[in-house]
Amino acid sequence: MESLKEKINSIIKGEVSNSSDDLKSRSTDASFFEIAPGLVVFPKDADDLKKLVRLVSKKEGVSLTMRSGATGMDGGALTESIVVDLNRHLNKIFDVKDFFDTHDPRVKGSIKVEPGAFYRDFEKKTLAKNLLMPSFPASREICTVGGMAANNAGGELSLQYGKTEDYIKSLKVIFSDGNEYEVKPLSLRELKIKIAQGDFEGDIYKKVYELVIKNQELLEKAKPDVSKNSTGYYLWNIWNKEKEIFDLGKLIIGSQGTLCIISRIEFKLVSPGKYSQMMVLFLDDLKNLGEITLDVLKYKPTTFESYDDKTLKLALKFFYELLKKLGLKNIFTIIKNGIPEGWSILTKGFPKLILQITFDGSDKKALREKALLLRKKLESYSPRYLEVLKNPEEAKSYWLIRRESFNLLRHKIKNKKTAPFIDDIVVRPEVLSKFLPELNGVLQPYEKDMIYNIAGHIGNGNFHIIPLMDFNLERTREIIPIIAGQVYDLVVKYHGSISGEHNDGLIRTPFLSRQFSSEVLELFRQTKKIFDPEGIFNPGKKVPTEDKLGPGTLNYAISKIKNHN
Repeated sequence: MESLKEKINSIIKGEVSNSSDDLKSRSTDASFFEIAPGLVVFPKDADDLKKLVRLVSKKEGVSLTMRSGATGMDGGALTESIVVDLNRHLNKIFDVKDFFDTHDPRVKGSIKVEPGAFYRDFEKKTLAKNLLMPSFPASREICTVGGMAANNAGGELSLQYGKTEDYIKSLKVIFSDGNEYEVKPLSLRELKIKIAQGDFEGDIYKKVYELVIKNQELLEKAKPDVSKNSTGYYLWNIWNKEKEIFDLGKLIIGSQGTLCIISRIEFKLVSPGKYSQMMVLFLDDLKNLGEITLDVLKYKPTTFESYDDKTLKLALKFFYELLKKLGLKNIFTIIKNGIPEGWSILTKGFPKLILQITFDGSDKKALREKALLLRKKLESYSPRYLEVLKNPEEAKSYWLIRRESFNLLRHKIKNKKTAPFIDDIVVRPEVLSKFLPELNGVLQPYEKDMIYNIAGHIGNGNFHIIPLMDFNLERTREIIPIIAGQVYDLVVKYHGSISGEHNDGLIRTPFLSRQFSSEVLELFRQTKKIFDPEGIFNPGKKVPTEDKLGPGTLNYAISKIKNHN
């Protein structure tokens, strides 16, 4: 690619590199794949991006894959062609503006930002105005806002606030014609004006609108029956028939850079609650879990999280490491207040599941009263342990176990590496009493091959399972697609989604046919063709390919699992 490097260098202000260090550092993300790109480009601005798209659209076999934080677990930021690193230059964060959304009274402001900005820096600026973009994922300290938009990120606050798609005011994007456009919700009149332009942009709106209107019934049936979804193209979200609003941004968010390049995002911001109240309960069996979950949801908690007995055993095994993270003051608080929980475990063993529920708001007393009312309601299920916590210091220990269990597994288990391939399944909460035992039934035969725990956003029915496996064993590569297929078949049986937050990338794209019919997959292919007729944007992601060895296939994905020797 030396000649292409020289050509790109001659037309953009940013940098182009094929140094071994740059290629190596962009050959991995948080997945278990390793794919070395041919070039790395560091565009200076949107103008550089436009020139890059125009050049690549004329080069057969060359494509562009956006990369910023590279915290994704699915291989979405990896390619053998050109990686476009947005983090170096396209990272500006603009000023917070007042904005009031007539459809969502919680929205109090907005802010424009470039896709390469780290969320942690973005959040500092919004919190300075007591505002928040609440769809941040667990990787909030290392992810970028562009990745959040590309993957339609969600996290612990999504139960109350929704996902990234719910906080997009407008986008600036570069389509495959190499021009930059603004994308925002349009009324039917505005849509007709856009279509009447008769140019490349107008043609996209026309074809997508026709595709959606023609296939409304099929798309409505294909829409996952869950509160979170990051799988497939969100064609069912674009047209709001009741309000007659057409929002192309609902399709671009979550599309993993396969339809266009996002060059700027304007997020809507909410005002977060000042106080928080947590309650916890231990369950010895899952027979009433669906009913318990639905009862909790009636009280509209801010977060509703869970982790299993394996997670708790892991926390106790590495208790000293957790204590160090809490600090001395908090250690004494845990020892003082943790006696009932500890005594319960010592006398009765490990509970099957721990549930933690939080309420946020501006009235501290009202939050506690709500928690106490819920406690009274849940007492009818006779849980082993049920308590409304007295102060935020107690809550920190529960949050630490929930958030740090994966890191403990990753750093403390020798000779095994993380294998995120069933890491983001989601079903409706009311089926959990049946689903979780069946899920454990699928995984138990493989306990000799992998170490795993189950934790997640139980209020959404969204669970993260990231096994640790020995990649020096050939069997590991053999059983990964087998386990994935069995887990995904179970998820589909309960009308769920194979990804609630993490998206498809290399690892789940080959399994889309488990969740969607061939007719719906054909609509995905048509959508890709409308936006990207030359296939230059992140090929092999979101749309399964018919090439048996190329990107987008299971054979390709398995062949790219990195060698951990």
